[in-house]
Amino acid sequence: MADDYVRRTAITRLEVTDEQRDLLEDTISEWKRGCQIATDMAWGNCSAKSDVQPLAYDDVREHTDLGSQHAILAAHQAAQAITGCIERRSKGKKVSKPTFTAPTVRYDTRTMTLFDDDTVSLSTTESRVRCDLALPDADDGYQRQYLDSDEWSVTESTLTARDGDYHLHIGFRRHKNDTERNTAEDGTVLGVDLGIENLAVTSTAYFFSGRELTHNLREFEKVRAGLQQTGTRSAHRTLEQSSDRELRYVRDVLHRASNAIVDEALRYDCDVIVFEDLTHIRDRTGASWGHKWAFRTLYEQVEYKAEAEGISVKQVGSAYTSKRCAECGFTADENRPTRNDFRCVKCESEANADYNAAKNIGMRYVRRGQQSSRRTGNSQLALQSGTVMPSGGFTAHPEGFEAEFMDKPHPPRANPSG
Repeated sequence: MADDYVRRTAITRLEVTDEQRDLLEDTISEWKRGCQIATDMAWGNCSAKSDVQPLAYDDVREHTDLGSQHAILAAHQAAQAITGCIERRSKGKKVSKPTFTAPTVRYDTRTMTLFDDDTVSLSTTESRVRCDLALPDADDGYQRQYLDSDEWSVTESTLTARDGDYHLHIGFRRHKNDTERNTAEDGTVLGVDLGIENLAVTSTAYFFSGRELTHNLREFEKVRAGLQQTGTRSAHRTLEQSSDRELRYVRDVLHRASNAIVDEALRYDCDVIVFEDLTHIRDRTGASWGHKWAFRTLYEQVEYKAEAEGISVKQVGSAYTSKRCAECGFTADENRPTRNDFRCVKCESEANADYNAAKNIGMRYVRRGQQSSRRTGNSQLALQSGTVMPSGGFTAHPEGFEAEFMDKPHPPRANPSG
């Protein structure tokens, strides 16, 4: 069962020759065409992989240069996209037939092989290409914990083209251990909101600023644009060096942020860390491509670091978390007068908007436990001043935890001087 596995993604740039670049570009183009052919045939007819594959396989093979396995994967990708549309439609959202424009292509263990010399072999529309993985010089690069371990096995991966570079998102999985299988889904919950101004804000009022990251992502983007416009071989080399610097910088920021979130969960003795659903975070936040990638990578880093501590990591729906008052529950557009401020027009409570959203995200998971047959419904949300339950019951943290100025007054602590 899929739930028996822990899954991770390791991202690395590929070193490619001009000939390999042409083959990969052609493969990406044919992949998009194959996915679209399968989608056009299956849309309105079927959505299961087992139905889409026999329906579309022959046409994908006939009208593209994809190999047999990639034709199967393209049918599966179409099925996945159609299933996503059906799920959104069931929630009352307007959907249209998927179109495939992203410069990506899916790989599995039949179309991709990793070698011990840090190279990878990839199927293309003509022949296999063998490329070097542009891994960090140091042996402590995060990819090593997966590449060098017998515990992790390779699963489906994705090749992405961006700004003239090719990045391979390598999927890994391992079996869950007994502790991970038995991680409690109830208990104390830490809510986390992700954003631009603040990269991460927790329900315990920990703020990890995103200003420096946003500024530097913009600067890297300017440099890339200038070098691409120059177009010389020297500029291309400089572009590769700049991309490596950018990746190292962002990885360092996300490493510090993920450590801070897990440390916060440990400090408040949390059993679960909860994020909002990341599916449409780019639309909700106005995030750049770089930010969207950073959000997903941060989530993955928190996931594996938290699970190593016996803390589970979950996602909940994001609807109205930014417009709902965490104090009284009133939801309205007018509650967000500015990007950073939250002022409830009903109960008049005020808070930082990201902090208000973090509490809503955590409380949504807590409330969901009350309707779940798999959970006891005894979860509580971690705040800086104590823990709160959906019923309004509040337990103050012991002496040593600062009172939370953005919360409404709570029952006095046993030791008022604390």
